[in-house]
Amino acid sequence: MPIAATAAVNFSPVTTRYGGILASPTSSSSRITVSISNAVTTNVARVDSLSFSMNSSPNFTSRRRTFLMLSFAAAGTGGGGGDDNFHGGNGGGGGGGGNGGNEESGDQRKNRNEALIALTEAGRSLESLPKDLQTAIEDGRIPGSIVLRYFELEKSPLLAWLLRFGGFKERLLADDLFLAKVAMECGVGIFTKTAAEYERRRENFFNELEIVVADVVMAVIADFMLVYLPAPTISLRPRMAAADAGRIAKFFYNCPDNAFQIALPGISYSLLQRIGAIARNGTKLFAVGTISSLVGTVVTNAVLNAKKAVDKSGSEEVENLPVISTSVAYGVYMAVSSNLRYQVVAGVIEQRILEPMLHQHKLMLSAMCFAVRTGNTFLGSLLWVDYARLIGIQKAHEEVPTQKVHEA
Repeated sequence: MPIAATAAVNFSPVTTRYGGILASPTSSSSRITVSISNAVTTNVARVDSLSFSMNSSPNFTSRRRTFLMLSFAAAGTGGGGGDDNFHGGNGGGGGGGGNGGNEESGDQRKNRNEALIALTEAGRSLESLPKDLQTAIEDGRIPGSIVLRYFELEKSPLLAWLLRFGGFKERLLADDLFLAKVAMECGVGIFTKTAAEYERRRENFFNELEIVVADVVMAVIADFMLVYLPAPTISLRPRMAAADAGRIAKFFYNCPDNAFQIALPGISYSLLQRIGAIARNGTKLFAVGTISSLVGTVVTNAVLNAKKAVDKSGSEEVENLPVISTSVAYGVYMAVSSNLRYQVVAGVIEQRILEPMLHQHKLMLSAMCFAVRTGNTFLGSLLWVDYARLIGIQKAHEEVPTQKVHEA
C-alpha cells in the first residue's frame, strides 16, 4: 500500500525533503522549521496521527521543547486492510473498508492543522489541554483561533477556574464577553427590580424587606439563566453514538445552544436543528420560570399571611397571589417571549451585527451590548404586563404583581 507523505525540513539555508519519517539534525544549534505537504495516498479513510518532538537549541527562545503533531488525512479508495502505520512499524494490519459518512471534510482538516500550529507556537502539547478540548482538536471541530482564545482566557485566575466547568468553557470560548454580559444582565435586574419593589411598597419597603430580598434573588437567578442558556457556544461535547440514545435525544443533543449562532467551519446546522434549539431552550426556561415564580410567590404569600395573623386591621387590604396560575403563566412567558428575545439578542444582534462591526473596540462593544440588553429588559417588562392582563392573572387597573415587575 503506497503512502506518499512528504515534509520539508529547513536547516537554514539548506532545505531537505523527507518521506514518512522525519529526522532531526545532528547539530544542536540548527533552527528547525517544519512544513507538511498534504499529500497522502492510501486505501484507508484515515491514517493515524504521527507525533514527535524536536529539541531546539539552547538559544532558541525560552522553549526547551516544542511539541508537534503531524496529522495526515487520506483520500479513501476502499479495499482491504494493510499493515502500514505511523507508530514505528510495530502495528498489525488495519481494518478494511472506508468510513463512508465518517470521512472528514476539508474544513475539519484545516481546523486541525490550524489548532496544531497554534499549539506549537504556544509551546504547548496536546496532552496539556483538557480532554474535551483534545478530542475537539483531533476531530477537527475547532480552529486555531479557538485554541489561542483558550490560552488567553487561562491567564485570568477567575476565568481559568470557570474553564473547569464545561458549560462556562463552551460559552467563554464562543464569546470572551460572556461573563461581562452576565454581570450586565444581573446588574440591570437588581437595579430595576429593587426600584420596582420600592415604587410599589414605598414606606413599607424596609418593613417588607424579606419579601423584597426573596423577589430580587429569584429575579437574578432567572436573569442569569436567560443569559446562560441561549448564549452561543463552541460545542466540545463528544459525538453521541447511535446506540447511546434514541433518535429524539440524539437530535436535540446535536442542536446548537443558540438558534441563530454562527457555525464554525466544518460544522453546519440544519433549519430543523435551529428550530430544535428554540424548543429545547424553551423547555428549560419554562422550568426555570415556573420554579422561580413558584418560590417567589409562595414566600411572598407566607410572609403576607404571617403579617395578617399579627395585624388584623390590614388583613383585607392585601390579597394572596395565585400561586399555580401565576407560576405556570410566568414559565410559559419565559419559554416563549423571553426565549425568543434573548436568542435574537445573543445570536443575531450581538454575534452577527455588533461583534463584526466593533470587534477591535471592546469597550464600545460592551457599551452597545449593555444598551441592547437594558432595552430588552424594559421591553420584557412591558410585554409581561400585557400578557398577564391578557390571560387574566392581572386586572387592567391593578399594578404588576411584585415578583413580575422585572421580567428576567
